[in-house]
Order: sequence, then structure tokens, then C-alpha cells
Amino acid sequence: MGQYAAPLRDMQFVLHELLNVEAEARQMPKHTELDADTINQVLEEAGKFCSEVLFPLNQRGDQQGCKYEGDGVVTTPEGFRQAYQHYVEAGWPALACDPSYGGQGLPQFVNNALYEMLNSANQAWTMYPGLSHGAYECLHAHGTPELQQTYLPKLVSGVWTGTMCLTEAHCGTDLGILRTKAEPDSDGSYAITGTKIFISSGEHDLAENIVHLVLARLPDAPPGTKGISLFVVPKFLPDDAGEPGKRNTVKCGSIEHKMGIHANATCVINLDNAKGWLVGEPNKGLNAMFVMMNAARLGVGMQSLGLTEVAYQNSLAYAKDRLQMRSLSGPQAPEKAADPIIVHPDVRRMLLTQKAYAQGARAFSYWAALQIDKETSHGDDAVRAEAADLVALLTPILKAFLSDNAFEGTNLALQVYGGHGFIAEWGMEQYVRDARINMIYEGTNTIQSLDLLGRKVLGDMGAKLKKFGKLVTDFIDEEGVKPEMQEFVNPLADIADKVQKLTMEIGMKAMQNPDEVGAAAVPYLRTVGHLVFSYFWARMARIALDKEASGDPFYKAKLATARFYFAKLLPETASTIRAARAGAKTLMEIDEALF
Repeated sequence: MGQYAAPLRDMQFVLHELLNVEAEARQMPKHTELDADTINQVLEEAGKFCSEVLFPLNQRGDQQGCKYEGDGVVTTPEGFRQAYQHYVEAGWPALACDPSYGGQGLPQFVNNALYEMLNSANQAWTMYPGLSHGAYECLHAHGTPELQQTYLPKLVSGVWTGTMCLTEAHCGTDLGILRTKAEPDSDGSYAITGTKIFISSGEHDLAENIVHLVLARLPDAPPGTKGISLFVVPKFLPDDAGEPGKRNTVKCGSIEHKMGIHANATCVINLDNAKGWLVGEPNKGLNAMFVMMNAARLGVGMQSLGLTEVAYQNSLAYAKDRLQMRSLSGPQAPEKAADPIIVHPDVRRMLLTQKAYAQGARAFSYWAALQIDKETSHGDDAVRAEAADLVALLTPILKAFLSDNAFEGTNLALQVYGGHGFIAEWGMEQYVRDARINMIYEGTNTIQSLDLLGRKVLGDMGAKLKKFGKLVTDFIDEEGVKPEMQEFVNPLADIADKVQKLTMEIGMKAMQNPDEVGAAAVPYLRTVGHLVFSYFWARMARIALDKEASGDPFYKAKLATARFYFAKLLPETASTIRAARAGAKTLMEIDEALF
């Protein structure tokens, strides 16, 4: 069945030594009393829940899957409901929610760490409360006071769960052509009719009510994305006491049979004059839904980090135990029939790739969560605006780069296991299957790449990218003169310079031919992803160098992993830059008939 232990030492290193979150929280009026001991206690308790309650359900949940019982009824695998009740009773759904609605009011960076552990333990299960938190964020930002009072306390407590209903059979990413209709009713509500597909957590038996956030068109809506409105459509209509009342005419028609995440119900949702209420302004539903979509994209990043970490932990344990052949340099375990496979250079390459991607993702994603806290809670308006720009720039990288790396990392874990990795009983093939969806949903990684290059970089003439670039150059200016940092700062400075030149080159080409953006976007994102990781790995190396003399092997391991990243993974950018520069010609000149 494998194993999982929360990587508390590295999580604490990132939060306290790299990001200094306790001092950062003092600059946020609502978090001034938060201290490191509280954060660590939360992480420790969450780690116990994840390893003791959720992880044992992961493989069994994959094997059993969800079941469609007919007439809109879906059941989750054995133990899922009990685990969810445990989760609710312990107060985990409320961790980072507004105290006005029953939340605990902790920062996003604490909630982010919780979700890393939840996803390592059981990604399919975690999607149920994860989508609920996105629904909470959306209604908290755009719901009327009446909607907020009705729905937020229930979502915060976890008694009700939430979904986002966007996709239709004929439109995936292109929401401008969706057909679901919303007709105004005399009581101020709307009658909503249509069919949505691929709705994660759309029906289940974990909670007493499900709150669907549905995109639809009003009768007089203009065409395209400017004519989309957002509605809250509950499974059960709240009665006068705010409890589940009459069954609404929104129902699951079937569930999908999928490659992975079997234990999460991916539903077809049918709405037949279902009663719903407008969220935000008419025809501006995407503005409201983007709160939930961006939360979901960050959530996919945490899913990817979680899978990378748990796959690494298991492949490392296997590599230390599995005996196969002798070391090329002579027996390393002469008392045994063969050496453990961790002595072989390429096995070490696979393990270190997983480790470097997991720890780099942890630093990046926790920092991004801290920027979200700054954006929403910092006392200085200028800091809030700066953080907002950084979050906007880096969200597509966090989603796409981390999920690409997770798919590579889980495949490497399977490879370390060899034939046993391909066999279901060891659990590695599940991680590969589960990781694959992360590159697709919440906007495919190509869409994220187009968003980064087209909207976030070229769309503002590189203004947001320059803000991140300043963080990099400030670090280079401070550390570049120190001999012990040359092996980290020099490659960081090199990739920063190359990204700047590549951006300018693509921008000039795009002025003549917009297809140049589409042709370059994916390798461009991968290149900038490595710039981001290089920055955080250089910062972590600085800390490890300062504390190496303490004798703590943690810092020695951190330095070794940093050196591996710069020597073996960053060089990928030589090919991604070349691919991005190659342009659109070889893609677009070929006639369709020749494919």
C-alpha cells in the first residue's frame, strides 16, 4: 500500500527560514498574533490526519471508485464519508475562512500547507473539500449579503460542499459558446436549464447539500464571454431556517469512467428549470467565477506538489530496499546478494529529480500563497498591489509547471519500481494516472501558457514580469559578489538574462504574426518556470550555506539537491528556449491534408 509521512521539516524550513512568515504576518492586521508554534502545531495535526485517516483510503478508493446508483444518486468509496465527517468535526474546512462566517481566520499560506498534505494522502478525496473552498471564495467575494448569510456558514463548516459548473459538451475552454439558459422568475430567482459535463464532486454522499456555481446566459445576454452570468444553484433549496428543504431540479445524470481520480465523482449535471440566484452582476459571471477558477488553478498546483512528494517518498524507500546488480564501482553491500538500487547513478538521477521538483514546488507555492495573503490582508496598499500583480503573473506557471513536473515525477517513481511500478498493488501506477488530469483540467497547460505569454507578459508590455525580475536581480546583486554563491547565482543570472531576451524576441515577432505567441507559449512557460525555480533554489542554497556548519544533515541535503537542480534540470532551458525561438513557420505552413 505504500507510505506517507508529512514532510514537516522541509515545510517548516520553507515557512520559517525561507519565507519568515511570522514576521510577514505581523504586517497584516488580522494576522498579527500568529506565531510559529501555532503554525507548526496545525501542520503536525494535519499531518497525522492525512497519514492516519486519508492515506489508507487512497488505494482502496481508486480500486472501488464512485458508483452511480441511478436517479441522480452517487456513492463514494468505503470510508470516504467517515473521513469527511472526521475532517468536518476537526474544523479543517474552516481553517482559512472568515471568522464572520465561522472560520478560523488563518492565512492562506497555512491552508496551502494543509492542502499539500491532503493531496499527498488522497487527491481524489481532497477534491471534495477543495472545490468547496473555491465556492466559498467566490461567494465571499461576489455574493449578496443574503447569499453570503445563507451559504457561507455551511460551506465554512463543511456541512455543505460546492462545485463549479462551467463545461458543456460542445465547449470546454471556450466558454463564450456555452448554451445553458437562465430565465428570470417573479420571486427574484432564475430558472436555469442546460447540461454541464466534467463536473468534479458534482454528486456524492459526503455532505447534506451541494452548492453548484453555474455559468448560464440571460435571455438578453450579448454573445460571447460578455454575455455570461453566474448563479448559485443548490441541490436542496434552503428552507426558512437555512436548512436543506425541497429538492431542486438539478441532478446528476451519470458519472464518467476515467483514467484516474476514480474516487472523485466526475458528473454530468442536468438542470431542468432549476432554481438559482444571481451572483455578482448580470453578464459579468466570468469576473466572479475567475475567483474560483484561480483558486482551482492554485489548487491543481498543490495537487501536483502532493503527488510529487508522495511518489518520491515511496520510490526512495523502495530504492533503498530493492536489491539489483552491483555498483559499477564495486560492491556497496557485500554482505547481501546484490546492492540496493540507490547505488546506481541513474536511479539517483530519478530520485533527485523528484526531490528537486517537490522541494522547488513547495518553496514556490508557499511563497505564492504568502503573496495572496499580502494581496488581501497587508496594511500597505502598495504592497497589496505588488502582490496582486505577482500572483496574476505566476498563477499559470504554478498550475502548469508544477503539474508537468508531477507527471514526470510520478513516472520516474514508477520507473524506479521497475515492473513492480506497473503493477497496481504497489500504488505507483495510480499516481501516474491521477497526475495526468492535473495537466488538463482548470485550463489545459497550453491555455496556461497562452495566458502567461499573451495576457500576463505581452499584454502589459512585460510590466508584471519585470516585477518578478526585480526580485531576481536584487538577489543577484546582493549575493553575486560572494564566492560561495557563484555556482547558484551565475546560472540564475544567465537564465534571467535569457528570459528577458526571449520575451523581447517573441514580442517583436508577435507584432507581425499572432501565431508566434501560440507557437512559443508552451516552451516559454517551461523556461520561465525554471527561472522561478532557479530563484528559489538559489535562495534556499544561501540559507543552507549559512547553516551548514550546524552539522544538521538537513542543510547538507538541501545544498546537494540545489546543486543537482542547477547541474541536471536547469539545462533543459537550452532546448525550451530554442523551441520557443523556432517560431510558427514549421507549424502553420503545412497543409492540413498533409497531416
